[in-house]
Amino acid sequence: MHKPILSALLTTTMLAGLAVSASAQDLVTTDRVGSADAPNILTMRANPNQSPNSPSAEQNAAFKKVWQKFAEDHPDWQVQFEFFTGDIGGEHARLLEQARAGRAPDCVTVDSFQLALFISNDALTPVTQYFTQEEIDDLFPFVRSGVTGPDGEIYAWWWGTDLRVFYRNTEIMAEAPDTWEELQAAASAAAEGGKEGVLFNGGRWEGTAFDWLAHFWSQGGDLVDDSGKPIFGEGENREKMLNALNFYKNLVDSGAAPRRVATIQDYADFNAAAIAGTAASFMGGHWQRFQLDEAMDDAEFAKWEVSELPGPTADQHATGTGGWTVAAFTDDPAKVEMCANLMKEVYMGPANQVIGDLPTRESLFASLPRYQTPYFAQLQEYLVNGRARPGVPIYPEVSNQIQIMMGEVLSGIKEPEAALDDAWARVNEAYDKI
Repeated sequence: MHKPILSALLTTTMLAGLAVSASAQDLVTTDRVGSADAPNILTMRANPNQSPNSPSAEQNAAFKKVWQKFAEDHPDWQVQFEFFTGDIGGEHARLLEQARAGRAPDCVTVDSFQLALFISNDALTPVTQYFTQEEIDDLFPFVRSGVTGPDGEIYAWWWGTDLRVFYRNTEIMAEAPDTWEELQAAASAAAEGGKEGVLFNGGRWEGTAFDWLAHFWSQGGDLVDDSGKPIFGEGENREKMLNALNFYKNLVDSGAAPRRVATIQDYADFNAAAIAGTAASFMGGHWQRFQLDEAMDDAEFAKWEVSELPGPTADQHATGTGGWTVAAFTDDPAKVEMCANLMKEVYMGPANQVIGDLPTRESLFASLPRYQTPYFAQLQEYLVNGRARPGVPIYPEVSNQIQIMMGEVLSGIKEPEAALDDAWARVNEAYDKI
């Protein structure tokens, strides 16, 4: 073959290869999955780390493969993303208004604690037909209950759950505190040594309410009764609320926790303090272990251990089990089906593997490779004491008032009794209007 012809053929082949490569690459961008000229469009709103826009380089690379396969399996569709900010409560309030006005995205990742609000407002389209009875029965009971509406239909797929745990630097805090009293003593000793003894969420956001509720629940407290009516401000529940409030207040008043906890509104603050070496311990999410592992060198990471959240006594423990769902806000049958495809092909299993959110189906917990480690065996033990936020319409307002109450107590504006009574009155006002 003559060299000019060979050269031309090689050049053509190389350009074709580059075109194919570029085309494959373009199927997954930071805000789109699928070909830009695909005829069908599904709009989706998501947390960045649950999308192709994950801020974690490791997760981003792994998730890109999942999205790439989804795009290749559905060549006639493109998924166009928009993203939540860190203000999850505000974002969901905006989403509800958009749903009422018929302007919501087609498919959305909805925080599990907000799901009941959208179901009660008829904002979601059922997806029951896209899941087998075996898949539904395989869900952990609190998950299955959370996604099922009063009519028995499945209104979202709760694909990942989480839990709160206690992190400590073992060079500073050698033993894991098992009780509130032990944590108070250990964190106070660390503070006397110049460290921030213990950090926790105390600012105005959902993380503050949810993390703190573990301490209320560890005493057997209930926020609402079986009908969804608030009961946390009455009788024994009121006492348990005050006990948990005073636990946090005493940590701050004694200096065991720095006063800045009253302004913390992001789990990333704990990571930053751990990496900087300024904190001895913190109460955070199970997923932060992966973030610390990625950000720290091996020697520093080895100093940090995870244990169960301390309880009022050694035999009283609880942890909040949250997590995210995917729900269809559109009533277009083709788009509902495509949203369900995302639930099954991207989120139910693959996303757990990538992000580390715990599977909500018992069989996946046992079979997915990522979860066959000592750390996940440890978390599975803690899940025995897991508790989900009640899936009732009043919960968002209960959370809102807990956040206000916490700010008032930690800043010293009000004593726990007065702050609780005011929160109780405002929740009941809101409940009367539902």
